[in-house]
Amino acid sequence: MDLIQPSRPRPAATAQGELILPANAPADARLPAVVLVHGAGGVFPEERTYWAKLLNEQGIAVFVIDVFSPRGVKSTGEDQSLVPFAADTADAFAALGMLAGHPRIDPKRIAVMGFSRGGITAVRSGVLPIIKGAAPSGLRFAAHVALYSSGCADVFAVTTKPGVFGPEPMLFVHGDADDYAYMSDCRSYAQRIAAAGTPTEFVVLPGARHKFDLDSSRRINLPANSKTKEGCPLEYDVIDMKTRDRRSGDALSQDKAKEIKRELCADKGATMGGDNKAREAAGAAVIAFLNKTLK
Repeated sequence: MDLIQPSRPRPAATAQGELILPANAPADARLPAVVLVHGAGGVFPEERTYWAKLLNEQGIAVFVIDVFSPRGVKSTGEDQSLVPFAADTADAFAALGMLAGHPRIDPKRIAVMGFSRGGITAVRSGVLPIIKGAAPSGLRFAAHVALYSSGCADVFAVTTKPGVFGPEPMLFVHGDADDYAYMSDCRSYAQRIAAAGTPTEFVVLPGARHKFDLDSSRRINLPANSKTKEGCPLEYDVIDMKTRDRRSGDALSQDKAKEIKRELCADKGATMGGDNKAREAAGAAVIAFLNKTLK
């Protein structure tokens, strides 16, 4: 994994984002902040119109990252390889470094919040070997929030050995009708992270689908979008850099990992749609979590 090896050559890219400060915050206040990491569809309007507005109302600054535009990509829904997942996390850490040096931001109270694909970054940025390899020196996120995360299974899921994840708390928020990133995989993953020693919370939204925070409740079919099948047993061990079968704990050869991925993990097709009631419940859960963890 590129993020663990700081000396490994990486393609140059210009990180891009927008800082949104609370309108009524005192000019001399050092504010908490949240870095928002979008999903496979790129930055979506509700990041600003709902989430930034909600967080600003609590006195929390927001930095909205655009991972795709600087790399000439609009969406990775049908082909996630168009932008490596390491880029999302690298950009989030770049934002952490930038915000930590900003005169209006408290460097010890910066959280990361990811949506769908961005949920992979929300979780990976709490992994100690990744922090050591990719985070700005001496900095780390104070809290991690994953909304309808797509990184709870397959090699996106970092093996939950004790000592792999840091002590900073994590929140997962997921709809139980999500057929793109299955709630059962994320709840199981969150439980394993908690068992390994990281304070972890999981909030279930009844009836909510993928991207429940959209304004529109119209159901959208995504027949060509690649996804991970429910119950995929693969995970990635960042300690020995091997793919493992979670059922047995065995390290897998490349051929065996590809076989399992083909038979048990690779799939396409899903639905998504907004749900105002679920979004309000998610917003309340996120605010309660951040008010507690960012004090």
